[in-house]
Amino acid sequence: MQESPGLQKGWSIFAAASGLVGSLLLAGCGLQKDIDVELPAYPPQLVVEGYLENNRIPRISVTQSVPYLAAPTPEIPKDVKVVLTLPNGRRDTLSFAPAINLSTNKGYTHTGRTRLVARPGDTFKLEAYDKQGRRVTGTATMPPTVPLDTVEWKFNDLSPAQRKAYVLARFQDPAATTDFYRFQVHRSTVASDPEVEYTPDDRLTNGQAITLGTSYQFEPSDTLFVTLYHLDRPYYQFLQSVQDARNSNGNPFAQPSAIKSTVEGGLGVFTILNYQRQRIILK
Repeated sequence: MQESPGLQKGWSIFAAASGLVGSLLLAGCGLQKDIDVELPAYPPQLVVEGYLENNRIPRISVTQSVPYLAAPTPEIPKDVKVVLTLPNGRRDTLSFAPAINLSTNKGYTHTGRTRLVARPGDTFKLEAYDKQGRRVTGTATMPPTVPLDTVEWKFNDLSPAQRKAYVLARFQDPAATTDFYRFQVHRSTVASDPEVEYTPDDRLTNGQAITLGTSYQFEPSDTLFVTLYHLDRPYYQFLQSVQDARNSNGNPFAQPSAIKSTVEGGLGVFTILNYQRQRIILK
């Protein structure tokens, strides 16, 4: 059967394109060249992670940084001294006792002996140093308490097999101040990753009642922990920089992002947590 002129023209274009691609592939075979990039050597720095809470024993994690392409295994220096200065000026030296906090599933290297008393406005200081001359310092002030006024939920109108609920949390933003928050919803336990998490600020809602919510994603009889953190600016910027770094890591089109530490002389974060938490069962 004789082909139509349209088919002949289409076949000619396809053949020409195939020949062009083949020529480019053949030409590209000779353009490949392996290049060894020598990464600059950076001395390892102390990395501090400390989250103080009222009526909790202070626990601080101190590790040291490793090269970018090294195995992601934390290196724990054993000669680091950690000193915590309380609001009354007393200095407490924390003991080196690496362990896992089972309530949060987080590791730490240094621990205190007594529970802290932390009130809004109290300022704590941290100092970590070793025999190599490395020294990390940090200062943190406990933010004011922002009450979590109400937590409620509502189920959709679908069949029992498809029924899901959303959760709403309401609170009053303080007026005349710039405020930062972290909102989390955990299922069953706070030791697991949150089902919902975001970090809003009050640029557009200063002094107003704020409502934060979720989608229809929870099952009947779920046990949820709804938490609202009131953050200071350095910790908020740290969280934002960590998220930016995660988003850019491995993305060739993303701008590199550095972690904004809240400490000096090293890397990491030192802050005092002030949060409101409610446990609910979705009946």
